This record gives sequence, structure tokens and C-alpha cells, in this order.
Amino acid sequence: MSDISLLPHGPLLERLLAGEFICAVSDESAFKRLQDDDTREAIDSYLRPLNRRVASSQEEGVYFLAWRQLDDTARDQLARQLGDTVHSLLPLLEWLQLVQEALGRDSVLSPGDVLKPGELQAKSEDNPSLRERIERLATDSFFGSQSDQLDAQVKQVFKRLREHGYLLQPHADRQVFLVTGKVDYLLELVRFIRDEEHLPVDDEGEDTQEALL
Repeated sequence: MSDISLLPHGPLLERLLAGEFICAVSDESAFKRLQDDDTREAIDSYLRPLNRRVASSQEEGVYFLAWRQLDDTARDQLARQLGDTVHSLLPLLEWLQLVQEALGRDSVLSPGDVLKPGELQAKSEDNPSLRERIERLATDSFFGSQSDQLDAQVKQVFKRLREHGYLLQPHADRQVFLVTGKVDYLLELVRFIRDEEHLPVDDEGEDTQEALL
């Protein structure tokens, strides 16, 4: 397939190479293009010399780039990426569990779910246990809150989740967020680590994983 056929998809290809996760929430138009077999094949053909390919979550709710073959170079880079991800994994899983419990949800968050920081804050105002968990979570190095005020802590958590692509804020002037497909990727990564890699996690991390999965 010629390079010319890829010209309309150049910006999308650049976003994938930059490590973005594309789902119906983050970019519906780009997501629909990646659902097209011919488009994915054209991108995969271009990426073959780079040892990369378009991958998706199990339910095909989010697209991203993965290695085509795990050679030594790929393994080294994947190990570094996995190390960075594991650093943020436990606070992210704790946040998912906290939101699920605080908002009374029967299941873990999924793409398209609507979240409002004000609702989480209101649920925590008169609940010392939730407040303590939010404070501990917000001051984790991944979220990096410097405040001792509940509203500022919650806003910082949501800000960091938006920056890392787990949440989308459609309107900058409104504190309303949408869960993106990257959450599906996160949960599949947890299952992979648990079932395939058997990486060591502390007891709290194991409890959180079991509660979510």
C-alpha cells in the first residue's frame, strides 16, 4: 500500500506514535477511522519497519500502539514503560475503587461514565474514612497535591487523571469529566501483570486489585 494513502491519517499516526490512546470518548472521529480494517492495515504497513502495530483493548474500546515483536530493544523499552506504569498503578486502582464505593456504583468505571468532582467531595464531607482515603491518595507522588483542603485535593486528583488521559473534560469552565477508554487498558494491564507476569505488589495493592477485578 502506498504512502500516499496515509496522508489523510498523518496527524492520527503522529498521535499514536506519541503514545496517545484513541477511544470514542477522546476522539470519536479518529476512533471510527481506526475501526476501519483498511485504515489499520495501512497504518500497520507503515509501522512495520518500526516494529510497531495498532493494538486495541479486548473489547476494542480503545486503540494504541504496541510492539510487533518483542526483540531486545522492545523488551528494554517495555520494561521501562512498565516500571513507570507500576509506579502509578496502585494509586490509580485505589482511585477507581474509591469512586466506585463513594458513589455507590455496582461496577468499576467504564468509558463514557460521567464524573463530577463535586459529587465525590460531597460524599466525603461527613465521612472521615473517605476523607482520609482521598487525602492519602491526593498526596501520593503520582497526584502530588500540596493542599490540606478537601476540595483542592479532589480537583488535583481529577486534574492529573485528565492530564494522563484517563478523563476528558469537554468544557474547561465546567467540572464535569468523562471516563475514557484508557481505563479499559489500565484494567487489562492489571490482569496481565496478575495473571502472566506475577509481579510483586504489596498487600494493599492485591486487595485493591481483587476488589476491582
